Amino acid sequence: MRLVLASASPRRLELLSRLGLEPIVAPAHIDETALAGENPVRHVLRLARVKAQAAAAEHPRHPILAADTVVVAAGRILGKPEGEDEALAMIRTLRGRTHLVMTAVVVRDRGREATHLSAARVTFAPVSERLSRWYADTGEGSDKAGAYALQGRGAVLVERVEGNVQAVVGLPLAALPALFERVGLDLRPEGTRLVLSRRP
Repeated sequence: MRLVLASASPRRLELLSRLGLEPIVAPAHIDETALAGENPVRHVLRLARVKAQAAAAEHPRHPILAADTVVVAAGRILGKPEGEDEALAMIRTLRGRTHLVMTAVVVRDRGREATHLSAARVTFAPVSERLSRWYADTGEGSDKAGAYALQGRGAVLVERVEGNVQAVVGLPLAALPALFERVGLDLRPEGTRLVLSRRP
């Protein structure tokens, strides 16, 4: 039995593959615009749920894992930048300040659903304009909330992380065994890998 990953994120795929799960990648293309009056917690949970529901409709026989990550700075949600100019503007907003990163994870199987929310506070170093421009120009943050990747070259921007660093990377692996268990799935060791199965 294979897990369906409702995400195009190469980081999430890599993390799950390291465990041996080798998921089917089925990104859910949805409108990620925040609803009027929607706070960041409700927003990130809603997006993860909508992604999971869309993937479940296409792959009804497989368990689904969906996730969404948002960056919250100066009271507003920073999504994925649209071009290098917006990426640079986001880096300028974040540098020298602390912001919040939240990742929501949803697991669905046979009509059952479990959710988890992880958060971390990330403090950017007061980096120079030159370094900010250099990073924006690399394009590394073009498909990432807040326009940076902690696990990549973006680490040069980050001074401190408080909380679950996996929330910043985009998939808190430690939450998965309990999430799977809540929907009737079992994550068990088999040699050097983990295998997902349904409980009888």
